[in-house]
Amino acid sequence: MSALVKASGALKSVDYEVFGRVQGKDGLCAAGGIHVVYVLTLIVLFHYFSNQYTEEEARKLGVVGWVKNTSQGTVTGQVQGPEDKVNAMKSWLSKVGSPSSRIDRTSFSNEKEISKLDFSGFSTRY
Repeated sequence: MSALVKASGALKSVDYEVFGRVQGKDGLCAAGGIHVVYVLTLIVLFHYFSNQYTEEEARKLGVVGWVKNTSQGTVTGQVQGPEDKVNAMKSWLSKVGSPSSRIDRTSFSNEKEISKLDFSGFSTRY
């Protein structure tokens, strides 16, 4: 990453929150018993795979940071890297996302130029 940073110039950092059906909770409901376990398993798996897609895209683009599911049903995180790569990740978070997601809107905040990266890779936080 350091060679990329030197070649690209300015580093950017931005926080994000994605709203919509981004955690797999919409439309899932359980009557009880084994169904509850099954639905919870589906939600956990959906969370895992949704975050895996975000991590995979971040690695492809060459950005660092983190992603986390919130208790409000959104996905939040931070992205850092060369400005052009951060902008590409912002576009992916706003328009593409994981295959099963429906993105209603994405909010970006605290966008700023930074002198060095705070992370060495991209990971899921719990």
